Amino acid sequence: MADLPRDQGYSMPAEWERHDATWLVWPKDPLTFPPQIIDRVEEIYVKMISSLAGGERVDLLVDDLPTESRVRRLLGSTANVAFHRIRTADVWIRDYGPIFIRNSGVAATKWRFNSWGNRYEELLPDDAAGLEVARSTGLRIYEPGIVLEGGSVDVNGRGSILLTEQCLLNGNRNPEKSRKQIEGCLRDYLGAHNPVWLKRGIMGDDTDGHVDDLARFTSERTVLCMTEPDELDPNHEPLANNLRALEGAKDQEGDELEIVKLPMPKKKVGGADRLPASYANFYVGNSAVLVPVFDDANDSGALSTISGLFPNRSIVAINCEALVYGFGGIHCVTQQQPSAAR
Repeated sequence: MADLPRDQGYSMPAEWERHDATWLVWPKDPLTFPPQIIDRVEEIYVKMISSLAGGERVDLLVDDLPTESRVRRLLGSTANVAFHRIRTADVWIRDYGPIFIRNSGVAATKWRFNSWGNRYEELLPDDAAGLEVARSTGLRIYEPGIVLEGGSVDVNGRGSILLTEQCLLNGNRNPEKSRKQIEGCLRDYLGAHNPVWLKRGIMGDDTDGHVDDLARFTSERTVLCMTEPDELDPNHEPLANNLRALEGAKDQEGDELEIVKLPMPKKKVGGADRLPASYANFYVGNSAVLVPVFDDANDSGALSTISGLFPNRSIVAINCEALVYGFGGIHCVTQQQPSAAR
């Protein structure tokens, strides 16, 4: 019989459960963040790291010693940062790094990363980088052998998981796997036995509909769901369909979900491209919640709503107009490593 994490009592904790660390990768890919953007992106990273480091260790990947020395100067007196010289192609560690699971201890799951359906060939080496990250922890590693990105799932730590048909059932991920087989892998390796399937993602999302731009658990029964009130906006219909799916779903106990609706920021464009700007791409640290804002009229409402959902954490607003230029956000560039102690 295969030695599966679920047989050992492992499951993926919710993001708001206590962390030992948050993993990040220092930005450097000029195709993602060109010269006119990179300085602003680095400022975002400094703010993210300093905001998180007061509550947990920040494990930061850099390519080499010169980069580490430069980043140390940028961070100044910020403490509680551990540098790891692991070479990467890009910053999206949520998707290619390990997903951590816990029973009485912590282990890592390392899923295959195929650059969102072989979309960017130059980023395929980050599959190996993610395995190097997992090995660097010294934790036991489970390898399910299928493609899965961390941004494509969101859990409440009690067995329920949010995911989208557009991504996980896409023929560019695991064409040989049925829906039931994929659900079985999520149950076996993440302890997620109650899948809540949404439909499609937002415009500008080059990951085929990652759920961390759409809906997020904020407690065992509460889900924050993005909406688009403008019926002429292309995001209106897919987000309305996702909301209907949530309204018809149940939690792991068979109870209805509590849904908090939040309107999207107005359309953001980078060059000729629609950008995937969303308030749902926040990150919950031990002491702070990092919330993306976009110099938008809806920013204040988003901050107020998310503050009400996490009353015991400070809310840190981070202008992510430069970060989303790279087609990702705060949640996409972070990955939590939970503590063994609950």
